[in-house]
Amino acid sequence: MEPPRGFLASLWNFIRFLPYFTGLLMLGFIKGIILCPVICLIVAIANSAIILGLWPVHLLWTNYCIIRSKQFGPVLKLVLCVCISVLLVIWPVIGIVGSIVGGAVYGLLAPVFATFSAVGEGKTDQFFHSIYDGTLGTVKESFTVVRDFRDVCYHSYFSVMDDLRLQGGKYYEIRLLDIPGAIIAGVIGFMVDLPVISLVAIFKSPYMLYKGWNRLFHDCIGREGPFLETICVPFAGLAILLWPLAVAGAVLGSMVSSIFLGAYAAVVVYQESSLWLGLCYIVASLSIYDEYSNDILDMSEGSCFPRPRYRRQAVPSETGSLATSLSRPDSFRNPPSRIGSIKAPMVELRPFELLDSLFKECQRNGEIMVAQGLITLKDVEDAKSNKDSGSVISTGLPAYSLLLCLIRSANANSPGLLLVDNVTEITSTNRRKDAFFDWFLNPLLILKDQIKAENLSNAEEDYLGKLVLLSGDPERMKDSSIASAPESELKRAELDALARRLRGITKSISRYPTFRRRFDDSIKMISEDLAKKNDSNNKSVNGRQTVRRTRSALGRIFSQKSFKNDIGRSYQGHGGSDQGPGSVVEKDIEIV
Repeated sequence: MEPPRGFLASLWNFIRFLPYFTGLLMLGFIKGIILCPVICLIVAIANSAIILGLWPVHLLWTNYCIIRSKQFGPVLKLVLCVCISVLLVIWPVIGIVGSIVGGAVYGLLAPVFATFSAVGEGKTDQFFHSIYDGTLGTVKESFTVVRDFRDVCYHSYFSVMDDLRLQGGKYYEIRLLDIPGAIIAGVIGFMVDLPVISLVAIFKSPYMLYKGWNRLFHDCIGREGPFLETICVPFAGLAILLWPLAVAGAVLGSMVSSIFLGAYAAVVVYQESSLWLGLCYIVASLSIYDEYSNDILDMSEGSCFPRPRYRRQAVPSETGSLATSLSRPDSFRNPPSRIGSIKAPMVELRPFELLDSLFKECQRNGEIMVAQGLITLKDVEDAKSNKDSGSVISTGLPAYSLLLCLIRSANANSPGLLLVDNVTEITSTNRRKDAFFDWFLNPLLILKDQIKAENLSNAEEDYLGKLVLLSGDPERMKDSSIASAPESELKRAELDALARRLRGITKSISRYPTFRRRFDDSIKMISEDLAKKNDSNNKSVNGRQTVRRTRSALGRIFSQKSFKNDIGRSYQGHGGSDQGPGSVVEKDIEIV
């Protein structure tokens, strides 16, 4: 929709909008105040039970896996065991307090956002949904939060620990002589950066408050920016009221980040083997924060703090990203037109679009493989009882579904990933700026390009698919009827490397909080399909057995001599031929 033109039209639109927005906000907060204690109790009690119940296992198993790891040297194992044990000792306190605070915030704000969402464009029966939405749904979502937290503490944790314990890799050890200097630099960095950065953040917070309110009120009156789209108006209006909390959160975040920013001096001392360079970093870190905050707030460039050099040789990954983040982006100097950018159609790509497509394809492929016999009842039962770690179902089926997506995208010459509907496409340009995509999408795009470069034949694609699916079950891979390997050893090695890489990416994706819950739903559907298939097979088998038993019983009856004679006399009495009764009856018996 077009924004109103003229000051009077904009002012009238703003005045007309205020009662509407205020009413929805009050209704949302009323629901939030009622539900907040309930949601807080559910999340806090359930998460606390999970934390306390698994805490002894986490403490013992973490230290055991570190000790058994082949990647760490003896001294590093000792240091890690001590440091991680300290973190695990305070973990119950942090986890329980975080669950209480998080449950309270979620119980208060979730009904508010649900109330605003109920009156968006395209919504029907808005009055009913503005009252109902955010009530029962918030309670159900609180149990979902608990379920995802349990999956992280149980499934994801043990998956990471198993990789640490079983897999090899680069060997790491620490230099004992550099540890005292690193500890000294870390403590000094923490003591210097925390108060100084906190003062800088507090000093700049009024300007951040003014600048944010100025932009939000300007957009609200002129119906520009986030206020241009009707569906975004309630959330943008809520941002005006909650902007002081956002500023306070930014200040608190700066204080927390200053701890890690200052403690990083210990890493610099250890890497450079120089206490002096660590002290130089402490001074430079103040300048880094000051320049970065100036860019965020669109203030003048530069910093009042000196920035000494703290590396003997520039590290590309550090200096490149640092220069990029500290140099004023073009978007600050020449901001794009907010109205003109809306004219082009916007592709709505939800953060979990890739996961949704993955689970749909998992279910579809699971049904096909159940029909083909590649997935058996034992595979499903092992997956449901958590005995399938890394085998056919838990890793193989999602990896196979991802492989089909990669092959489909490569054959279509897609610059991104073509999802199962062959319409939705995730690329590096339309993807959401979300950590999930940074962690998993980029490796998948690289793997897609590698598959495309291989120029696989249909037989090789089929072998790669079976390799991805069944490489967790070596005994089944030996069956030549399931998968026929290419004759070239080089091609087999390349396909094996692709399969290992894809299974590794899939295993990392499986540790994502929502993965386990959605995957269990897919396994449940596959299990139901398998049960239906077995029931139909049993019915057909029972039917054949019933027919055989009936034929056998009839044969025994017809073969009796008295029965044959009675049938023969009856046959002759009704004008039958002179043939003996046995010949006619025996023919009928053969038919039966």
